[in-house]
Amino acid sequence: MKQAVLLLSFGTSVEEARQRDIAPVEEALRKCTGLPCRVAYTSPTIRGILAKRGETVPGLEEVLESLAADGVEEVLVQPTHLLYGFEYDSIQKTVRETENLKIMLGKPLLSNTDDLQFIAGVLDRLCPQAPGTAAVFLGHGTEHFANMVYPALQTALRLLGREDILIGTVEGWPGYAEIRQMLAGRDVKRVCLSPLMLVAGDHAQNDMAGDEPDSWKSRLEGEGYAVEPRMAGLGSLAQVQALYTSHFQELLREAGHGA
Repeated sequence: MKQAVLLLSFGTSVEEARQRDIAPVEEALRKCTGLPCRVAYTSPTIRGILAKRGETVPGLEEVLESLAADGVEEVLVQPTHLLYGFEYDSIQKTVRETENLKIMLGKPLLSNTDDLQFIAGVLDRLCPQAPGTAAVFLGHGTEHFANMVYPALQTALRLLGREDILIGTVEGWPGYAEIRQMLAGRDVKRVCLSPLMLVAGDHAQNDMAGDEPDSWKSRLEGEGYAVEPRMAGLGSLAQVQALYTSHFQELLREAGHGA
């Protein structure tokens, strides 16, 4: 049976972020297998932006059609998405509706309790405790029930004794109001602001660290905090790359590759 691997990301239009945050994850995954690997982005908006720049990055359906035309019979799809949200639901729908290929779909980064505990440990080690300092990690957020990953991660951090690491979201819960309230209850003068996203792309550059009045950085500075943005996505961290690799190796074993 002819097989291939598809590394599937939401994508980014920020080239620096792609090279720093997505490319290392893709490289780590490629090292797990000798199967041919293709890359696709699920975001039509990002693919459209890149197309206007003269770069073609295919979507999921396009790559699957191309692989089938090349005689591939089985595709192992490893997403780099963070959680089981609407994007993952859409991927699953496409997988179910594809009739001319056998497709096996891997897990997102935060897919179970062990993953949450692992990432809590990563954030714990990334942010040494310092008097008067809090670390705020900003996720995308979603109306999907999978948004509960964010408060669950907050709980995991509290169980590690890290009351100074807070988890917020751009478009979900907890939002800015909840983080502002938690900061107000602490003796905090300095806030380290980081993306809880694979990529420090548009959301990180604008919603998190932008100079516009409604960015998290501007609003926190307006509250009197000294704010230090960290412009690197989770994909730049070796420990996160290792967790993606673990999920991919599980997928490979299910497909009959490896131990």
